[in-house]
Amino acid sequence: MTNDDNGRRLRLGMIGGGRAGSIGGSHRAAARMDGHWEIVAGVFSRDAAASAEIARTLHIEAARAYRGHAEMAEREAARPDGIDAVTICTHNDTHFDIACAFLEAGIPVICDKPLTTSVEKARALVERTAKARVLFAVTHTYSGYPMVRMAREMIAAGELGAIRSVQVEYASQYQAASAGEDDWQNDPRRSGPLGVVAGTGTHAHHLAEFVTGLRVESLAADLASLVEGHRLDDHAGMLLRLENGARGLLWNTTVAPGNENGLRIRVYGSRGGLEWDQEHPNHMRFTPLGGQSTLFSRGGPAASAQARRATRVPAGHPEGYLEAFANLYADIAAAIRSPRRRLDDVAFPTVLDGARGVAFMFAALRSAQENGRFVSLDYRAAGA
Repeated sequence: MTNDDNGRRLRLGMIGGGRAGSIGGSHRAAARMDGHWEIVAGVFSRDAAASAEIARTLHIEAARAYRGHAEMAEREAARPDGIDAVTICTHNDTHFDIACAFLEAGIPVICDKPLTTSVEKARALVERTAKARVLFAVTHTYSGYPMVRMAREMIAAGELGAIRSVQVEYASQYQAASAGEDDWQNDPRRSGPLGVVAGTGTHAHHLAEFVTGLRVESLAADLASLVEGHRLDDHAGMLLRLENGARGLLWNTTVAPGNENGLRIRVYGSRGGLEWDQEHPNHMRFTPLGGQSTLFSRGGPAASAQARRATRVPAGHPEGYLEAFANLYADIAAAIRSPRRRLDDVAFPTVLDGARGVAFMFAALRSAQENGRFVSLDYRAAGA
């Protein structure tokens, strides 16, 4: 993968992504990996001095280390060398206001999930994006893995037949101990009304829809806070009903010792089944009905066209999370550079995917509040 022939890297701004967590560093590494982007502006902390210091270490000129997102949107839109896109990697409750400021300025947006903390705000972002006619990407990183894209291709081509069952899980251990005072994901003021479902459940939901090409139409959810001191859900189990009549199971927890980043999906159809595990991402197992299982390798001779396009090194050389993240940034760069791009036909997750994730979150919350009854996902209310 090489830089575009137009002679320059795209200019990227960043809101958030300071030293407190790893997500800012992941965004920066992924954006830079293929030479498509350079980071030239940002607001990296609510503390102006800290933000300026981070900008200095990132070799960003002082004039483009801004005090706030509104100032940055206005000034970058007015510059002849202004940013080509902004990345938002801040707390959940801030996404909406920041995204609106850059959409108003006509600047494409790349936003972490969950998109917003309410269905109403998700719908508003869908509408504002359509009005602004600029690109809006949501970083559901796992859709960037080569084997995930191959699984999607195989299902779309009918190799599994009619999809009957989907099992997806996202298990981790990072909240298995009592919450610390600085755990913003346990703070409803910053995270919103949902915990694990917003944090990693939205990834599981998106993966199920991305791979199968099917929407989740309704769900029945049991949410719980199992660790003392947790104010938001840290454990969820759900039954899913997909639009073609298929059934699904979703298990989502942050309190499972021994699970580091256990995102896994299994899909079964009338002609076969497949499974993929994020902690072993370079392989995918496919079993045709009545046949022998095949283990497909990223970079191997049987890899699909989409998988090969998302691959950098030969089979046997591991690729993982940062490379998948970089695939999203490469796809976004290609879409921005294409003057005839269709904003509704892109390879990466968009504001519509983000809005569907918000619809999923609040359907789960409502179902749990109503003793686990099936609740329809309000896609229309979310604008998706």
